[in-house]
Amino acid sequence: MALQNRVDPFGDIVAVPYRGTMMGNRGRLHDRDRRIVRTRHLDRWLCCELTFRGRHRTVMSPRGYTELFFLDEATALAAGHRPCSECRHSAYQRFRRAWWDAGLSAELPRAAVIDARLASDRGADHTPIVPLDELPDGVLVQYEGAPHLLWDRQLHRWDWTGYHAPESCRAQPSPVRVLTPRATVDTIHAGYPVTVHPTAFR
Repeated sequence: MALQNRVDPFGDIVAVPYRGTMMGNRGRLHDRDRRIVRTRHLDRWLCCELTFRGRHRTVMSPRGYTELFFLDEATALAAGHRPCSECRHSAYQRFRRAWWDAGLSAELPRAAVIDARLASDRGADHTPIVPLDELPDGVLVQYEGAPHLLWDRQLHRWDWTGYHAPESCRAQPSPVRVLTPRATVDTIHAGYPVTVHPTAFR
């Protein structure tokens, strides 16, 4: 039986048998029986590599953090996470620089500054509705009730196994509801290169 530790673009944690390509955490969310008892523990929501320096972990151990899994980085960013400064150090530095370039801080931001802003941006009350042509590739939007990735100026419907064949943006209504937090959208606009699942390239 699959553990409840897979995250969708809305930030919800569910039990499905698809691990995805990236891991992350929000602190310890589970109890001793490996049941999710909270959806957040810390403001530090990270997106991590599946493997790092040969480390091995028992998933959802009694005293450890809750290992979460995402289809790809685009999904993790939409859910409100940011690159880990340890296992994804280079990506984290690129994210900081793009954050600064976007004018989100007066200097290269510390992790706590990024985490506090993303915490304020997360949630349904903070999902803006904007014209599709104002968004950069790599963000996820809600269209017809389902999450879609904007990639190569086309919409790709998201699911747990990957992205569906693209639909031309010209055929889609605008504006759309943006799932990716506002600050992260600005950071992507400023040049942060989002990693997406290989199915987005078909």
